[in-house]
Amino acid sequence: MNTRPWGFYEGLINGARFQVKRIVVLPGERLSLQKHFHRCEHWVVVEGTALVTRDESTLMLGENESIYLPAGCVHRLENPGRIVLTIIEVQAGAYLGEDDIVRLEDNYGRV
Repeated sequence: MNTRPWGFYEGLINGARFQVKRIVVLPGERLSLQKHFHRCEHWVVVEGTALVTRDESTLMLGENESIYLPAGCVHRLENPGRIVLTIIEVQAGAYLGEDDIVRLEDNYGRV
């Protein structure tokens, strides 16, 4: 488990060109506004409510709803609710390292 200021994530499956993670975001918290050059992501909400920024739009997703984030798009995941938000993230691409995160804005000073 990898603890972050907004909650935590854990790797579930690792393949050559894909990986699957469980991401848990605490109520009122959010991840950095970011983009990736080498991977796309698919997010499926399995618990709670997600506020997702994707480029110029924001969408509210509930349980059993999902969104696709192509490589290069600017995105953010937020938990506007009062219970934990849990998503399953499927990453796919030629490079899946954590250093393929370009932070554009961050509540926790990590830009």
